[in-house]
Amino acid sequence: MKLHSLSISGIVTMNLHALNNEGSEGNTMMTRMVEIVDTTGKNHTVNAISGDMFKHIQAEHLFMEAKSNNLPLCKGCETFDANRICADETFTKKEEFKADTKDSEILSEAIKRCLIDDSEGIMVTSDIGGKGRSIARKSAIEFGWVVGCPDNTRTESYFHAKYVPEGRGKGSGAGGNLGQNIFHRPASSGQYAVVVNVDLYKVGRNDITLAYVDGVDRQARIKALLKSVLNTFIKPTGAHRNTQHPHILDFGGVVATSLSTLPAPVISGLNPNYREEIKKIAENLNRTTTSSPITVTTFDGLAAFSGIIADILGKVQPYGG
Repeated sequence: MKLHSLSISGIVTMNLHALNNEGSEGNTMMTRMVEIVDTTGKNHTVNAISGDMFKHIQAEHLFMEAKSNNLPLCKGCETFDANRICADETFTKKEEFKADTKDSEILSEAIKRCLIDDSEGIMVTSDIGGKGRSIARKSAIEFGWVVGCPDNTRTESYFHAKYVPEGRGKGSGAGGNLGQNIFHRPASSGQYAVVVNVDLYKVGRNDITLAYVDGVDRQARIKALLKSVLNTFIKPTGAHRNTQHPHILDFGGVVATSLSTLPAPVISGLNPNYREEIKKIAENLNRTTTSSPITVTTFDGLAAFSGIIADILGKVQPYGG
C-alpha cells in the first residue's frame, strides 16, 4: 500500500491536564485560551493545546523511535537540540560544501543525514561553504490546535502550597523561592478536537529538485513517523505531567488515507457532523477518478485507533521514487 497522505480527525477526552500554559501572573499560572467560532457562527473562549506543543510531543517520540531502530540523526538531533542540523558542525562545516554548492545539494545532504530534519521540517540558516544560507525544508506532518469543544470543556484553578517540613515560614520572592509559598495551578478537563495531516510522500524528497534522495530508507522512516503519531496520543507529554498526568478517557474519530495526489480529507471535530462529512467528501473525491484511492476508517477508542495504525504499518510502502 503506497500511501500518499494520511489524516486524522477526532475528539480526544482528557481530564485534569495542564499540558500547555501561557505563563504566570503573580502566583497564578495562566492556561492557554483561544477564541473560536462554531458552526452556527457563535463565538466561544475555550481551553486549547497548541499545535506546537503536540508537534514537539510527536517529534520527541520520533526521536525515541530513531534511537531504538538505529535510524540516522544529525549531531544536533542526537541530543534533541532545538537547533537540530544547524548545530551540527560536521554538516555546516563540511569541506565539500563550497560557495557555489547548490542549495539543493545541501538540502539533500541534510535529508540523508537525519530522520527528524527530513520529517519535521527545518530552516537551514547557517554559513555553509563560506556563504550565508537560508534553505527551507517543509514538514511532512502538520498539527492543528487541539481545541476544547465549547459545551464540554472546563478549566479551573486549584490552590497549592509548597511543603516545608521545618515550619510555615514566610515565602520569599527574590530570595530563591524559599519558605512556604502558595500558588494557583490550572487543570482543564473536556473533549478536544484534533486535526492532523501527514504527507508521507514528502519523506525523503528534496523540496527544491522534487526528487527522492538516494540512500534514504524511506519505508523505515515512514514507519517511524507513523509510530510517533500513534505514540503521541498514547502518551501526550507536556507541562506538569509529574503531578497532572492527563486522564485520557477516550479518543474517537476518523483516519483517512489516500493512495494518490487527492488529499486525505480532514474536518474538525468541532463540527458535530464531521464523520459524515468526511465520508461524503471521500466518496465524492473517489468519483473523480477510477481507482477510488481514498479510504475512510472510523474508530471509537484508543484501542481501535492503535489497531488502524498497526494495520497500516504492516503494509505501508513509500509513495513514488
